[in-house]
Amino acid sequence: MSKKKRYRPNVAAIVLSSDYPEKVEFFIAERSDLEGIWQFPQGGIDKNEKPKKALFRELLEEIGTDRVEIIAKLPGWIRYDFPEAVSAKMAPYAGQKQRYYLVRLKKKALINLQTEHPEFSSYRFVGAEELFRYISHFKKPVYEEAIAYFKEKGYL
Repeated sequence: MSKKKRYRPNVAAIVLSSDYPEKVEFFIAERSDLEGIWQFPQGGIDKNEKPKKALFRELLEEIGTDRVEIIAKLPGWIRYDFPEAVSAKMAPYAGQKQRYYLVRLKKKALINLQTEHPEFSSYRFVGAEELFRYISHFKKPVYEEAIAYFKEKGYL
């Protein structure tokens, strides 16, 4: 009998610049522990924590600001399995189930990657045509699914 896979609850933020909706630019950041790996801010949901609260906490912890406006959220969860190189350190989880939020930075919000435990070394805002040139790791299909949903609903 096979053991059921466990997925770590997680939130992910697709952060748009404060120029949205006039200009659609996505915030991406390069991981400080993996050179050349760019991603959206994300993080685990603590026990008894609501996803929305986790979203604001994770943004503050990872990019130094929670000054965002929620535009929309993906109604369900997107699951993915960790690659073999990651799965050992994330045991007992086989992967993550993520709740995606589309958010816009508020005017004058300041990004500061020098947080208590820096996860990112640099960041940039990129257009939709550039986004997947940076996102080339195992999360790419998940990002494509989330972006497609927000496009289909007319947000992007």
